[in-house]
Amino acid sequence: HCLRVLFYSLFFQISFFHPPPVLIHLFIQVEQAVGMAMSLPPYSQMESIYNIVPQKVVSEPRPPMFRSKIPGKLPPTASTFNSPNSTQPAVSNVAGDATNMANKSRSHAEFGKPLGSYKREPIDFTRKFSRSSSVPTLLEVKRTNPDILKPTKLKESRFPPGSGVPKRGETPIMNLVTSKNFVVANAVETILAQPKRIPSTTKDYLKKEDYGKVPQYLHQVKQDIQSELDYIKGLHDQDSQARAPPVQPINEEERLKILEGLKAQWEAVNTQYQGLTHITILESEGLRYRKEKYEAELSLLERDIERLSKNHIMVDLSC
Repeated sequence: HCLRVLFYSLFFQISFFHPPPVLIHLFIQVEQAVGMAMSLPPYSQMESIYNIVPQKVVSEPRPPMFRSKIPGKLPPTASTFNSPNSTQPAVSNVAGDATNMANKSRSHAEFGKPLGSYKREPIDFTRKFSRSSSVPTLLEVKRTNPDILKPTKLKESRFPPGSGVPKRGETPIMNLVTSKNFVVANAVETILAQPKRIPSTTKDYLKKEDYGKVPQYLHQVKQDIQSELDYIKGLHDQDSQARAPPVQPINEEERLKILEGLKAQWEAVNTQYQGLTHITILESEGLRYRKEKYEAELSLLERDIERLSKNHIMVDLSC
């Protein structure tokens, strides 16, 4: 940097005595020399005998441990872990000036216990009678709780009711003897006894209330199927009615009028036809054609008259 400043000062002094091309060439050479000088490493990094001696490492002293002036038991600011109920706001201690928790801390309610806290201690093992108690002896029960030894229900007396225990001075009846032979009596009772009837545990399905009857669910299924068939039939009937040509019953007066006209026409054609019936030999083609024409018209008129002679006649309106 010092070389560059020195060169610039000389450059302005000699610029009045030399032409510009010479100055430009000199300026380029000086810039290259300055660049090479700046690219060299500093003196401390160059090869030197002093680099063999290791330098002493100076260790900086550790700063003192940071200890906050704020107590660690204060609740955190803007905490969302202290509002377990819906009655509390979503965030507690927003201002940061609270000294106590909004709610009491529940031990390991959110994150669980610390790692290793669930392990049992070696000295905490199950001991004898720790979960139960030993049965006390009868002597201990008599001494501590004798009321539990009293019977809750007394045994029935073997004496008849009202007689009670015989008195001390009462003498029992003596020398009562029976003539019954118990061996023979037992044998006779056993021989005459009827054998026990073992009740049959097999279920008789023939005695069921609905035996031989069609189950109720089958009636329901039949009704459902019949209703579906009726619905499909109704759709087909509607479709056939929509596709069928429109018809209308003919009026009775109109029917009689048409019938009279057909009969009158038939009389006219028949009169003309009767004029040709006496001719046995048709000599010309015209006679034969007229005869066939009259016969065809008569048959057509007779058929129409027969149809119109019926009572119920429907007329196709699409024609």
